[in-house]
This record gives sequence, structure tokens and C-alpha cells, in this order.
Amino acid sequence: MNINLLIDQLIAYALDQKLLAPADEVWAVNQLLDILHLTEYTPSGFNGATPEYPCEILKNICDWAAQQKVIPQDTVTQRDLLDTKLMGVFARKPSEVENEFFALWSQNPKKATDKFYHDARALDYIRTARVTKNKRWKARTPYGTLDITINMSKPEKDPKDIAAALKAAPSGYPKCLLCKENEGYAGRINHPARQTLRLIGLDLLKDHNPWFLQYSPYEYYNEHCIFLSGKHEPMKLTLNSFRRLLAFVDVFPHYFIGSNADLPIVGGSILTHDHFQGGRYTFAMEKAPVERTFKIAKFPRIKAGVVKWPMSVLRLSGPKKELAEAADYLLKKWRTYSDETAQILANTQGTPHNTITPIARRRGKAFELDLVLRNNRTTDEFPLGIFHPHEDVHHIKKENIGLIEVMGLAVLPARLNKELADLGECLLRQDLPAIEKSDSLKKHAAWAREMLNKYTFTPQNTAEILQKEVGKIFARVLEYAGVFKRTPDGQAALNRFIKKL
Repeated sequence: MNINLLIDQLIAYALDQKLLAPADEVWAVNQLLDILHLTEYTPSGFNGATPEYPCEILKNICDWAAQQKVIPQDTVTQRDLLDTKLMGVFARKPSEVENEFFALWSQNPKKATDKFYHDARALDYIRTARVTKNKRWKARTPYGTLDITINMSKPEKDPKDIAAALKAAPSGYPKCLLCKENEGYAGRINHPARQTLRLIGLDLLKDHNPWFLQYSPYEYYNEHCIFLSGKHEPMKLTLNSFRRLLAFVDVFPHYFIGSNADLPIVGGSILTHDHFQGGRYTFAMEKAPVERTFKIAKFPRIKAGVVKWPMSVLRLSGPKKELAEAADYLLKKWRTYSDETAQILANTQGTPHNTITPIARRRGKAFELDLVLRNNRTTDEFPLGIFHPHEDVHHIKKENIGLIEVMGLAVLPARLNKELADLGECLLRQDLPAIEKSDSLKKHAAWAREMLNKYTFTPQNTAEILQKEVGKIFARVLEYAGVFKRTPDGQAALNRFIKKL
């Protein structure tokens, strides 16, 4: 394997992607040589075409590094630490990135995010090669066309990495994966490298409390971004949360932005650091119509309605300032609301249960907020949560329902990729006993029996049927997460809450 050729290919790629100026080429070569522990270099004369992304070049360099023992062990984590360090050579200083971003934003906000997003992908900060491994399809449901994803992008931990991480000295820096101190961090065996991460500071509320824009390294949808607090403090929804969400879509009208709920079970995976998620994508929830309208007496200029959605969604629109205040008013009402007939209790023994998942967007010049009512109560019957996926859907989805899924994009576990393929083969053979005996498939047995009674499976239709049925289950998952059920009694209970506003 010719390492000189690989270095030249990486340099040519960086030049083509405008990550490197020609005047900096010799300097960049020397930086790469140092990282690879090389003292000799002979230009290869490479002048061929370069790829859209550097993934294959980096893979080949890591293969060479493993052979030459430049990395201590040939594991995913060790490769990630090395290839991120290599691409960090081409990442500009944060101040330069910010200056360019705001110069472009003054021309057009979309120009600014286009360049910022391009560089995040070109630097392989967004792990494009892994993201493309995700299995994706769309499923028609009574609530619109939902997005289904089987998450294959995050690599499994190598046992060698797990063992090494256990031996690594504990560190409190950075405090978590969302802290701004990750920008440029070299990483370690138990913390990912971030030399290619760049942040854009935005003091949207002019309160000297800047938040920071970045992209997600494992994007679930187009331009999946994260907007995070500069302080390591827990998730909490307040009036300023709504103000900040609406200020964000004012500054970036081509993006939506939302927040996970701020309580366990109904919240996201990271509740220890206040953050939002946004991007440039139209989810099924945004397309869902308003079923009926209502008034909030204290806010006559705010339009309000109930969205046709499996979860309980109230859509508000109006002037930015009043919209934030109306959302805060509604949240406060909801935090203290109880309705035992609907199994909703505001708190038990002082532990709060009610919160919301808010999503902000622009519709032309209008500002809009979807407020999804959430409750995290558990009982002996439902120890994972009353308004959480119930046991009959755990074979497909057992995990928390966070912001992305609330909006209509299922993020399903990687195990389903093989399980659905194996299940399809058994269904083709009508071999229910094989499903019932299989350790990995027996959880799907009741579902398989139901489908065998409903369909005739052929090699041409099996995959399509399974995808359609998974979509139906995801819609049911969202119905379980809805605090007011899509039944006459459930909607009557929702109306009782609305009358309190």
C-alpha cells in the first residue's frame, strides 16, 4: 500500500473541496507526515479525480496505519481517533469559520448554512459513509406518510475498545458530548475525537448567554443540526426556551427547530445538557392538518388548533413575542393539570409528570409552534411508562419516544435489519414454528401469525409488506405516546384541558 499516494489523494481531495489553499499544501503534507509518524515522503504525482467524500481514502490510510502499528489496535475507535486527527489538518480555526458564516448569512441565511454543512460533510465530521448504511423507507398511515429508519450508522463497540475504556483514567473534560469544549478536542478511548467539529456562537436573546450551532455527526435527516447551551446545565423548558426557538427560525427561516421534553422517559437521550435539534427537512407532523380550532382567551391574536396526529399536538401561530408567551402559558397550565379518567396526574408525591415537546417553524412570514403534550407517569402495569410504547410493540420499538420520532421519523434499532430479513424468509415458507423456536425471532411470533392470516407472501412482495406493517406499528407506538387517545373519550378529555386555557 503506497502511503505517499494516499497522502497525495487526501491533499488533492482537500484542495478540490476548498478545505485547503494551494499555498498551504506543503504545510499540510508535513502535518500529515507527523500524524503518521513518517520522516520520508516522495510525491506520487497523483493527478486523478477525487471522490465526493474522503471515506475511502481515510479507510485505506487507516488500513496502512494498522499494518504499520501506527495505531495500537485495529479497532473502530482507534481508526476514528486517527482519521479525525488527519482531517483536523484541513479544519480552519473556529474564528475563521464563524467570520465566514456571518459574512455569508448577511447575504442569505441559506448560503451560510449551505457552506457550514458542506464543510462538516467534507471534513467527515458528518460520518456520511456510515449514515448511508441506515435503512430508510416511507410508510403510509392515517396520519400521513411516516419516515422509517433502521439505525445502522453507529458502529458497535469493539470488545478491545470497551476493555481499554474501562482502564482509562476518568475525565470530567469535556463534561459531556454536547459541551462546547468538544470543539477541536483530540478525543480518547472513551470520548470521540472532535478536531473537525466547529461551532457557531449565537446570542439570539441578547442576554449574554450564547448558544452554539453544530451539525450531528450521525444525521437522521437532511442538515440535522444541534443548537446547544454554552453552559453544561440540564434540559429545562421555560419562557426563554420558546423565545430562543422562535428567534432561531427568525434567523434561519429555512430550518425547523425543536426541543426534547425535559423529563425522563418522555425526554431524549441526553437530559443533562440543554439543547435543541433542527434542520432542513419537512416531517409528516408539519404536513398534518388542524382538525379543529380553539381560542386562548388571554391571547386573542394567537391562532390555535388540534393537529390530526397520533399524539396530542396543539398548534399555535401568531406574532413571535405573543406566541412565546402563549406557549409558556399553555405549558404552565399543562404542568399542573390532572385528569384521573385519562390517567393523567400532574405529579405524585412531588415528582412532576407533565411537560411538552415543542417544535418551531416558519410558514412564510408566520411563526408556528407545535406543542406536544407529554406525561411520564409509570405504574405497576406499565413500568416503562403509561404513555410509552406498550409491550405488544416492543418487538419493534421499546426505546423512548424523543423529538425526532414525535415528528414522524422512526429510529429503530439495528437488530431489526437482520431480524426482518430472517423473518421474511420464514414468512415466505409459512414456517411459523421456525419463528417460534428462534431466539431472535420468537418475539415477532404473534405479529408473524397475524400477517400470515392476512397476506400471501411471495419473493416480490415480502419486503414491501414488512415495511408497510412496520409503519403501522410505528403509528401505534405514537398513539401509545399520546396522552389523550384518538378515541371519543380521549378527545373529550383533551377538550376538557383546552377549556382550561
